[in-house]
Amino acid sequence: MYIYLAIVAYAVVLFLTLRDIRIYKRTRLDSYRKGAIKGILASTLALLGVLFTTFNPNLGLLVVLIGLFFNQKGPRDRVFNNAGAMDRFLGKTDI
Repeated sequence: MYIYLAIVAYAVVLFLTLRDIRIYKRTRLDSYRKGAIKGILASTLALLGVLFTTFNPNLGLLVVLIGLFFNQKGPRDRVFNNAGAMDRFLGKTDI
């Protein structure tokens, strides 16, 4: 059961990282570049947590939690003006 929780957390971090990369590729805004770099590091920590969860669930979930905290959203530039929820979810920008 713990391994599934760790895998879902890893998938969420990876999705948000790919979204930041897509927005940075379209807009070239520095705040999204920093978010993508933090996301890559956080997804690496979360993947290590998934691997550790197979041997020691408590330690693995702790590493995943540290990765989630490391992936916190920082200040970002405004790129969505009239976008709907699905457009924001997929990372489409108005700029």
